[in-house]
Amino acid sequence: MPELPEVEVTRRGLEPTLLGAQLLQVQFSNKSLRWSALPQFATEIRQQRVISVSRRGKYLLIETAAGWILLHLGMSGSLRFVAEHEALGPWDHFDLKFCSSAGTVSRLRLNDPRRFGAVLWHPRLHGPILQHPLLAGLGPEPFEPDFSAERLYHSLRSKTAAIKQVLLAGQVVVGVGNIYASESLFRAGIRPQTPAQRLSLARCNKLLEAIRQTLLAAIEQGGSSLRDFYHTNGQSGYFQQQYFVYGRVGASCRVCGTTIRQLKQGQRSTFYCPNCQR
Repeated sequence: MPELPEVEVTRRGLEPTLLGAQLLQVQFSNKSLRWSALPQFATEIRQQRVISVSRRGKYLLIETAAGWILLHLGMSGSLRFVAEHEALGPWDHFDLKFCSSAGTVSRLRLNDPRRFGAVLWHPRLHGPILQHPLLAGLGPEPFEPDFSAERLYHSLRSKTAAIKQVLLAGQVVVGVGNIYASESLFRAGIRPQTPAQRLSLARCNKLLEAIRQTLLAAIEQGGSSLRDFYHTNGQSGYFQQQYFVYGRVGASCRVCGTTIRQLKQGQRSTFYCPNCQR
């Protein structure tokens, strides 16, 4: 599933081409997504210019004067630019036809084999995009300047669940999905089963630093391409080649040589080193 690094890599790939572009047309396939925009969306975005391309958690936000297109890549989605007349393939679900600021007409296409993605429209008259029900309850962004170890520590005081599960919930910090939770906890030296409320301020400081280091490293490597994720130019990410623990059950720890273990937490696989993580 595309997580924060993959979505941020996608955002950075979209922005140079979409910023200032004039939106011309939208097209949906006859296969439904998890959520799709209402029919009036096609009329309301026509001739609008893109003001910004941003991200909130795992959601992409394409802003116009009339409102925002809200995109989610689901479990297997990816976005890429295609030629103006390229037909929709069997797993292509959404096209956004536009004319770039350079005068080139092309399409932004969503491919999603498992169809858990979403394309929604939030008119500006409905209020700020961050008040949308899918965004309003999200926790702070990991790179926000005011998101400190102290803030993380106080957020965890009432959390009795395992720290891995708390990270995945997205309420104390947003965007740390299954892959990067395992990797961040390894870098911080924290056992994933540890009750969140037991983490000291010092350990919260290590965890926050590890989360930021892990996500930044993943973004620099273009994210992780395990199954279906590709950049807007069709290339794969490479961060999976640097995993310390994720998917490495039975292999030797890259730091101490201990065998990497796997366990199930909330129906999700967790990987850890029993020696490096206490």
